Amino acid sequence: MTFQNLTATRLVTVLLISLIFSGSGITQTTEVDRLVGAMLGETPMLEDLQQLCDEIGGRPTGSEANLKSVDWALQKFEEAGVTARKESFTMPRFWLERSCEATVTGDVSFKPDVVTMTFSAATPEDGLTAPLVDGGMGTVQDFARLGSKARGAFVLIETQELVDVSGLFEEYANAAETEPRAFAAGAAGVVYMSSRAQGLLYRHNASKGPENEHPMLVMEREEAKRASRLLRAGKSLNLTAKIDIQSGGEYESYNVLGEIPGSEKPDEFVVVGAHLDSWGLGTGANDNGCNVVMMIDIARQMKRLGVRPKRTVRFALWNGEEQGLIGSWRYTQAHADELDGHIMACSVDIGSGRILGFFTNGREELIAPVNRALEPVKGLGPFEPINMPIVGTDNYDFMMQGIANLVANHDPYNYAPNYHAESDTYDKVDLRQLRLNAAIMAALTYGFANLEVTWKRQTRAEIQQLIDSTPLRQRMNMFNLYPAWADGSRGRSE
Repeated sequence: MTFQNLTATRLVTVLLISLIFSGSGITQTTEVDRLVGAMLGETPMLEDLQQLCDEIGGRPTGSEANLKSVDWALQKFEEAGVTARKESFTMPRFWLERSCEATVTGDVSFKPDVVTMTFSAATPEDGLTAPLVDGGMGTVQDFARLGSKARGAFVLIETQELVDVSGLFEEYANAAETEPRAFAAGAAGVVYMSSRAQGLLYRHNASKGPENEHPMLVMEREEAKRASRLLRAGKSLNLTAKIDIQSGGEYESYNVLGEIPGSEKPDEFVVVGAHLDSWGLGTGANDNGCNVVMMIDIARQMKRLGVRPKRTVRFALWNGEEQGLIGSWRYTQAHADELDGHIMACSVDIGSGRILGFFTNGREELIAPVNRALEPVKGLGPFEPINMPIVGTDNYDFMMQGIANLVANHDPYNYAPNYHAESDTYDKVDLRQLRLNAAIMAALTYGFANLEVTWKRQTRAEIQQLIDSTPLRQRMNMFNLYPAWADGSRGRSE
């Protein structure tokens, strides 16, 4: 960075700090002011992100890159003087794609680009060939139209082009209904039309997760549209899939935890976290490397400044999130005897767009404390709460344990089109906004570590009431999570 650029950056930082603190009515510097100011200043956060994304790259749980990222994150905490450790936990099933290809033959032949869905089954070495049939949008009516033609076939499922986060949740919801219909009809496999244009591919979990037993593919949108048009014009097509998967049973993975000990209530915890793992097609920048380095940097600046919150702040870099929110689930099991002391858990996992507020996940009593915690940075607002439960990130198991939990709600920016895709790379991150978000999260974290607690841990009955009175059960079903709650194997038992 040139001297002129450095000076300009510092000037912008001074102006931002002036705006924030004048907006909050603060007239003298406090500990939280100093922390917020540090987050807006020159820190190693962006260099950390470049290392994580460009040097380590995509980080699927179980991969060598993921293991490197665990050691890298631990080293970053330790270099900052932050007490840190890695905690092992058991992943239920090993799965990584070695290779995947597909060929369309029949009345017309072509070779589309494809990737597997996570937990796709492998095919025989020489491939699996089956008729390719038009499954429309995968609705009940579409499978009724197909009738017996679905049996033994690859069913091509059309998708809407993804433009925003609401469309993403619709995509998950549709898949959770489409896949059971396809396999009840005897389909050999499912082929999704990519919901991203211009040949962009991505990877999601099969809706049944590790229980899936069928080949599952995503085909580039343009070629999938071509196949769909041909099928609707009456052409006969076959698809040969060759899928090589490295798979196995249970294995060990690691969460990374850094701590700033509480000065008055060290046995009470505020947990703020982001997931370290990513898919391997891109480099996991907006999902979720940018928020990983944010967590490291907040801890670094708290330590550097000698910030001493009343409660212990635990910075959690979760693993296994993309494969079923496993690392945070295992954490709640391993720390069961501490959960009554968990005051709040927050997940940051929706990219680098501006933080607009927080999901309070059906806990209306959290709205006022959130607003109080954000007072020092209200100049970066306004902030609006959304008091509906969200499923799909690492707040989930804290919510199911009755612990007050938050999820940062971001401006969509470019998150959805690059989500889980080849294009989720460093250059897609809004680096300026990431610094502002870090200041917001630092204030929220500090606030909850010092606020008077007026809320309680919910009982199982209260959690069930939340499920029954909101769309929570539907959202749990998107990720095949409700059965484990219902049978008592996941979530609070009493």
